[in-house]
Amino acid sequence: MNRGAPPAARRFLVQGRVQGVGFRWSTMAEAERLGLAGWARNLPDGRVEVHAQGNPAALAALAAWLRAGPIGAEVVAVGEEPAQVGAGLEGFEIRP
Repeated sequence: MNRGAPPAARRFLVQGRVQGVGFRWSTMAEAERLGLAGWARNLPDGRVEVHAQGNPAALAALAAWLRAGPIGAEVVAVGEEPAQVGAGLEGFEIRP
C-alpha cells in the first residue's frame, strides 16, 4: 500500500438486504482495519450509505468488501462516486 498517496474519499450506496444484519458495524470494523475514516448510516429506502476516506488502495479494498458484505447480508448493487475529503474526520462511526 502506498502510504504517501494523498487522501481520497468515496461515497457508496449499498442496496439489498443490508439493514438489520450488522452491515454498518461490520463496515466500521473493515474500514478501521484498513485505516479509513468515515461513517455509515441506514437510509429510509433500505440502503446503507457509506462515506470513507483515506488511502486510495484502502478505499478500493473497502469497495470490494462492500460488494460482498458480512455474513447474513445480500448485496444486490453498490453505487460508488467520488466524495469530498472531510476535514477533521477521524476514525469511523455509525451515524443515525
